[in-house]
Amino acid sequence: MTEETLTETLPPVRHWPALDLTGLDFDPVLTELMAEGPVTRIKLPNGEGWAWLVTRLDDVRMVTNDPRFGREAVMDQPVTRLAPHFIPERGAVGFLDPPDHTRLRRSVAAAFTAKGVGRIRERSRCMLDELVDELLQDGPPADLTETVLGPFPIAVICELMGVPAADRHAMHTWTQLILSSSHGKQVSEKAKHEMGAYFTELIGRRKGATGEDVASLLGAAVGSGEITLEEAVGLAVLLQIGGEAVTNNSGQMFYLLLTRPDLAQRLRAEPEIRPRAIDEMLRYIPHRNAVGLSRIALEDVEIKGVRIRAGDPVYVSYLAANRDPAVFPDPETLDFARSPNPHVSFGFGPHFCPGNMLARLESELLVDALLERVPGLRLAVPPDQVPFKKGALIRGPESLPVTW
Repeated sequence: MTEETLTETLPPVRHWPALDLTGLDFDPVLTELMAEGPVTRIKLPNGEGWAWLVTRLDDVRMVTNDPRFGREAVMDQPVTRLAPHFIPERGAVGFLDPPDHTRLRRSVAAAFTAKGVGRIRERSRCMLDELVDELLQDGPPADLTETVLGPFPIAVICELMGVPAADRHAMHTWTQLILSSSHGKQVSEKAKHEMGAYFTELIGRRKGATGEDVASLLGAAVGSGEITLEEAVGLAVLLQIGGEAVTNNSGQMFYLLLTRPDLAQRLRAEPEIRPRAIDEMLRYIPHRNAVGLSRIALEDVEIKGVRIRAGDPVYVSYLAANRDPAVFPDPETLDFARSPNPHVSFGFGPHFCPGNMLARLESELLVDALLERVPGLRLAVPPDQVPFKKGALIRGPESLPVTW
């Protein structure tokens, strides 16, 4: 096949604008791309050129778990992307490939196992109870995001990281500035630098530590020469920021339960189905806008009859994979009895989210506490008046006005 023939057979490049979607609306552009075929081409609002997009579950799993697609090479290419500013740090775990990626993840793995997460379960439950006590004491109406869904994940990730309670507010402020696309590159970089300086000092003080929190584990790994201080700080920043993703996910989860009182009532009546119901909500909720980080094909690879050439950028859509009709019958329906449910909301392959067990724990504690302790919980405004974040990479309500 000649170069010309191959070029002629390439699928068209689809422009994918940054849409400010509200509620749980599924991205209409992504719906069209899924219908066009398993492998399409896209151009996002920022960066240069075009990239491949893979949307079927089996292909998404293959790309994310195949060493022929790498993250490190992304550093050197101005790949088309959603984010207006792209400030990856060399050596950051999100842009590493095995074996370096494996070595870095291993240093903190103990904190994110079932045992590590179990270590903070009771403390997390107590912190949540205190927040719900305050909510009930202050009385309705309230903003559930401001009172519970925001402060709770910050408290939990700081507990796991070993960040003192007095520094939680600073961590939250830095995270918001880093994640927002509306403040500009300089503000975002400054916040990242300040958070990095904080962790440099915290981890540096714990080089001989034997504690089970993340800062102590990183301090010990730096002390033994397993990882560098720079690598430890980059990983700490990423984990701290990732810890706040639960605010957006739980915001969407409670928006869903409060706009579908029948579902909330079912979860109150059947507590035993809550873990499976949360899994189904995680599959269903569109937790981000467009796509996350790309990968670069390191050699020619064929996917569903389409040749991806070495050097081509490739995106996967976990949101699309979670709606793959070949895997999830009737994917647009929220089915609390869905089993099996092999969703990829926490990713797949080497970059699978290390905080997945922590996020599940927080979701279960939140559902238990709010459904049981605030039985009359309902929206204080019509569903279409709940404000959703604009210009954000991660989707979620700006606030969640409730009453009871």
